[in-house]
Amino acid sequence: MKIGFIGLGNMGGPMAANLATAGHAVTGFDLTAPCPEGVTVASNAAECATDVDVLITMLPNGAILRSVANEVMPALKSGAAFLDCSTVDVESARAVADQANAADVLALDAPVSGGIGGAVAGTLTFMVGGSDAGFSLAKPLFDIMGQKSVHCGPSGNGQAAKICNNMILGATMVATCESIALADKLGLDRQALFDVVSTSSGSSWSMNTYCPAPGIGPQSPSDNDYTPGFAADLMLKDLRLSQQAAQSVDADTPMGKRATELYASFVEDEGGNGRDFSAMLPRFEKRGRT
Repeated sequence: MKIGFIGLGNMGGPMAANLATAGHAVTGFDLTAPCPEGVTVASNAAECATDVDVLITMLPNGAILRSVANEVMPALKSGAAFLDCSTVDVESARAVADQANAADVLALDAPVSGGIGGAVAGTLTFMVGGSDAGFSLAKPLFDIMGQKSVHCGPSGNGQAAKICNNMILGATMVATCESIALADKLGLDRQALFDVVSTSSGSSWSMNTYCPAPGIGPQSPSDNDYTPGFAADLMLKDLRLSQQAAQSVDADTPMGKRATELYASFVEDEGGNGRDFSAMLPRFEKRGRT
C-alpha cells in the first residue's frame, strides 16, 4: 500500500519504520521528529496525505487531531482510510469520523497499548472503532505494527475501550502501590506479598507483570529507577479523558475520579512528571495516613 504517516515521535516513528520494512511505500511528516530510515519525507501534512491508500496519524491530543484532519481531508482520495492511532477524547474521534465520512474516506480510531517497546517490536494492541470495511482494509497493517487488533464497534469505540482500560490500569496501580507500602509497614516481606498476591484473588497486571517494587517479579521500570515505560503524565492524560467521557454520559466513576486526583497531585506537585506511572510506590512509602 501507499501509506502516509503523520506524527513520527517515540511511537509513530517505529510504527512507520515497521511498515516500511514490511515493503509498504511510506511517506512521513512531523514538525520536529526526523523520518525513520525507509520513510520518504513530506514537506507538509497535505502532501503526506496525497494519493495514499491509508493515512495514519499519531498525535498528542484531540485538538491537534482535528486541526490535522482539516488540513488533510481535502487531499485524501475517495475510498482511502484515515487511521488515527492517537489517544484522544471520544468526541474528537467521532467528529473526525463524521468529517471523513462526508469526504468518502473510511475513518478508524485505533489507539494502542504496548508503549514504546511495543511500537519498536511490532507487538502493539490496537483497539479499533469504525466500519467493517475500514477495519478489513487496515487489518494487514495492524498485523505488521502489532500482535493484536480488536474491532470494538463504530467510530469512537476504540477510544472508549482505551480510556476504560487505562482507568482500570490507573486505579489498579494505585491500589497495588498502596498495598505494598502497607505491607512494608506491617513487616511483611515484599517477595512474600508478591508470591501470595500474584497467585491469589488480588492478582493483576500491575502486580504480576509490571510490579512497582524493584527486584520483585519480572523486569519492569521500577528496576530502572522508574524510567518511564508508560509515563505518569500520560496516565494522567488518559485518566482525565476517562473522566471527561464519564461526565459526558453521566457515569459514576468514583475510583477513576480518585485515581485521576492522585496522579494529578503526583505529576503536578510531587515530582512525578517524567517518571513511570508505577513510581507512585515511592510516593506512598514516604506518606503517613491523612
